[in-house]
Amino acid sequence: MPVHTSQGSQGNHGRGVGLGLALVSALAFGGSGVAAKPLIEAGLDPLHVVWLRVAGAALVMLPLAVRHRALVKRRPALLAGFGLLGVAGVQACYFAAISRVPVGVALLVEYLAPALVLGWVRFVQRRPVTRAAALGVVLAAGGLACVVEVWSGLGFDALGLLLALGAACCQVGYFVLSDQGSDAGDEAPDPLGVIAYGLLVGTLVLTAVARPWSMRWSVLGGSADMDGTSVPALLLLGWIVLVATVVAYVTGVLSVRRLSPQVAGVVACLEAVIATVLAWVLLGEHLSAPQIAGGAVVLLGAFIAQSSAPAKPSREPVARGTSETGRELSANGTAV
Repeated sequence: MPVHTSQGSQGNHGRGVGLGLALVSALAFGGSGVAAKPLIEAGLDPLHVVWLRVAGAALVMLPLAVRHRALVKRRPALLAGFGLLGVAGVQACYFAAISRVPVGVALLVEYLAPALVLGWVRFVQRRPVTRAAALGVVLAAGGLACVVEVWSGLGFDALGLLLALGAACCQVGYFVLSDQGSDAGDEAPDPLGVIAYGLLVGTLVLTAVARPWSMRWSVLGGSADMDGTSVPALLLLGWIVLVATVVAYVTGVLSVRRLSPQVAGVVACLEAVIATVLAWVLLGEHLSAPQIAGGAVVLLGAFIAQSSAPAKPSREPVARGTSETGRELSANGTAV
């Protein structure tokens, strides 16, 4: 009996630590937009902000890339796709979107990704989905209609909404590639190694696209306006690189190791709430009552879509939501 009690206490402690790490990850990812938008408004191109974020994080995580260098030979396609879609694509589209629409709206549109993943599973992989997962898709779509206020003729910038949707589509690639990387059992690539190389590949791609040598580097030596408050640009960049990228990914991965993927995935949904609240408080981006209600419905739909999968993969794979591994890596942030 004492042995069982001790094991139970250790299990509860581990879950408590895991929950705390997941909350830190959601908070870190959720703060990326509110730190990036002032830099964009100060004169930096969105792609340049993304490049600074990815390149800085890649430099910090370079030791992990060296440690897992065998992945380059074992999983080159996975690393390339992960870097192109899961890192460069998601973040470039998201940062470009927040330069045209409110942070909360862009992130809520991006949270259509779980619904899009179900579409991939159902129509591309031709695997069945449950009614609960389908309900999640319908709720997410209906909530999105309220967020963008379709009854007013899409009052938001159409290109900004398309960019946010592009971020959601890139997240689909992120989930699918994560699932393909899990088919090796004990030989599955280490998530930290995949993240490190994803950042390196993303840096290479973004260097060619963003052309950082044309960046207005002088902006980093000045200040940026955050709803009337002057904040050093380097401080904002430091937050984006160290907290919103490195800390967010690492705490997210560690949280999944201590929690079930379902619990970690549900906690990750708080990222959209945190980002919206921070944008409201720090940037003065107020949302209307229908938009807030619509955002809640989007998150509810994402929750249903993600939590309707079994705790353990069965021998006969049946899609009931996003894949087990897809939810595991999605718990690490949506690559904002």
